[in-house]
Amino acid sequence: MVNIYDLLNQMTIEEKVGQLIQLSAPFYSNVDDITGPMNEMNMTDEKIYQVGSVLGLTGAKLVKEVQKNYLEKSRLKIPLIFMADIIHGDTTIFPIPLGIGATWNPILAKRMAEISAREASVQGLHVTFSPMVDLVRDPRWGRVMESTGEDKFLNSKFAKALVSGYQGENILESKEHLAACVKHFAGYGAPRGGRDYNSVDLSENTLRDQYLPAYYAAIEAGAKLVMASFNTLDNMPASGNKKLMRNILRNEMHFEGVLISDWGSIGELVSHRVATDLKEAAELAIDAGIDIEMMSAAYSKYLVSLAKQDKLILEKLDEAVLRVLKLKEDLNLFENPYRGADEERESNILYSKEHLDEARRIAEESFVLLKNKDSVLPINNLNNVALTGPFKDNRNILGAWSWLGHKHSPKTMQEELSEVVTFEENLIFEGQASFRLSFLDNIETLIVAVGEDVEMSGEAASRVDITLPKQQICLIKELYKLRKKIVLVIFNGRPLDLSEIEPFVDAILISWFPGSAGAAAIKNVLTGKTNPSGKLTMTFPRSVGQIPIFYNEDSTGRPFSVSKEKGKYFSRYLDCHNSPLYEFGYGLSYSQFKFNEIKLSKFEIWNNDELEISVDITNISEVDGWEVVQLYIQDSVAKLARPIKELKGFKKVFISSGTTETVKFIITEEDLRYPHFDNIFTSDPGEFLVGVGNSSSVEFSKSFILRK
Repeated sequence: MVNIYDLLNQMTIEEKVGQLIQLSAPFYSNVDDITGPMNEMNMTDEKIYQVGSVLGLTGAKLVKEVQKNYLEKSRLKIPLIFMADIIHGDTTIFPIPLGIGATWNPILAKRMAEISAREASVQGLHVTFSPMVDLVRDPRWGRVMESTGEDKFLNSKFAKALVSGYQGENILESKEHLAACVKHFAGYGAPRGGRDYNSVDLSENTLRDQYLPAYYAAIEAGAKLVMASFNTLDNMPASGNKKLMRNILRNEMHFEGVLISDWGSIGELVSHRVATDLKEAAELAIDAGIDIEMMSAAYSKYLVSLAKQDKLILEKLDEAVLRVLKLKEDLNLFENPYRGADEERESNILYSKEHLDEARRIAEESFVLLKNKDSVLPINNLNNVALTGPFKDNRNILGAWSWLGHKHSPKTMQEELSEVVTFEENLIFEGQASFRLSFLDNIETLIVAVGEDVEMSGEAASRVDITLPKQQICLIKELYKLRKKIVLVIFNGRPLDLSEIEPFVDAILISWFPGSAGAAAIKNVLTGKTNPSGKLTMTFPRSVGQIPIFYNEDSTGRPFSVSKEKGKYFSRYLDCHNSPLYEFGYGLSYSQFKFNEIKLSKFEIWNNDELEISVDITNISEVDGWEVVQLYIQDSVAKLARPIKELKGFKKVFISSGTTETVKFIITEEDLRYPHFDNIFTSDPGEFLVGVGNSSSVEFSKSFILRK
């Protein structure tokens, strides 16, 4: 059994610094020429075998070979940690996280993380850079696809579920789990202009109230790592932000694990112009508490000399090294440096039928039905249905961060639907709309598959125009002239502006980028085998000019309402409604549900009381289905301006046709707290309004009083 404190005492300063350096896969895999990157990262043959972790190298055989070779050449035989971006699946790809959020089912998120960990660990990985718990309000930012949405309460539930799924109950004893790295700390989800890597401007109150709760949830769930974000906060980049990392993350949030930079972000302190050079960048980062530098050369070039010259820096170096060694101890790498890597099990586990079935089930639950005019869906008679659109035979539906998923091409919609719908290659669309449509005489319904190309969302994929591509809009309008029913299936990584095309279609199904079994899931929903139950976790705007738009905006001094339609001097647009096209929490079903009157167990509570809020929901249709029951509260009068509405509870319940289910929520004084001027979370006595419904558009119908 290795004693990490004894090990630390045996290490030279050079070996200590090595443990804080992370290199990418090419430094260790077979490549023809690594001379340039070696020089850029200030690496030598000796330094290569002092490095503490490797990024993006996977495959049981290769990982074991690299680890074996490394240990043979390393003086102290400290094993490498292998890390990678396993975001929404490893080899079996699941819906993008924004789609996972749309399930409103943290149990499914946990299951996705468990399967991802199983596949990744058998290939030799130890750490995943997930979950991303950034709160997002601007769909122009491409990385909204990697978040679970715009609400802190919902994001916190998913953060906990994902960490629990990746890490299991005891990561030390399990070879089928990974250490989770929660990211990006902090505020990365609020870039100015929705432009990736841009600066962030948040008040400290907003940061603490809206953005930090999901990080708290992930850390309380036991996340082993946190990743620093690229952005500035209070005009200081996160990788050099001592207040953010040491005061808030370490002291207030009590995070004791490893803090890693994002790719090159320590070196970028020079580009931010808060450091003169890489030497000063290294000093800022180690002072802020960054334990591992990912792919920039500040630590490798200058941390040794800085530690030799400054005793305080040496102490901080030792602290960081101990955290890295503790992570390796937690992963049991000193006892078993190959951990879960197993070629034989790898061939049986990856892309297994069991995993694909789970991917399909989760995809089905992630889809959001936005429109269903005259109940055109589900499609009962498939003999008079045709499929068209640029995504009808597109395999590229896995989404960003599916870098291992390309090995197994998913089926397309055309392949899944080939036995039940009509295909006609004479229906073409190239450049201008051009059709030979005689075959459509007997067709009643057109399924039109459209969307963003996969490269249009994800990292470094910000867009100012979040409509569908212009050619697709033209196609939809031309098809509308045929007087057929049009069912739109949209593949997307962000909320889109659908205002222009919404009047021209009868049904809209948001399928996100649905993963390896996405086409099968779409077939099941379109044909009614599965009843859609997804709900939006991010607002769909009417216009890009409304962005950022989100359901829980703060009260304003001149609120606008429909009753003030003719008034001018209110918080409103002259050329657009304030309201979104589709609000947070919205999503249709093939079932119809009636919400009955809310019941409160009492009408006033004290600090130690519990308030029970209940509501009966009846399925008044002939179709069994799931409903997401959402509880919203408003603080009527508070010390600070507060959101007009806040999600405080949700439950996803199955209700059979013609039956009624009672859904109950418990509210305590703690649920009503928010950060005041002193940054302390406390509640204000007084009236609170209550509403329960199936989206954030719910009206308040009851109230209670908090006494103190």
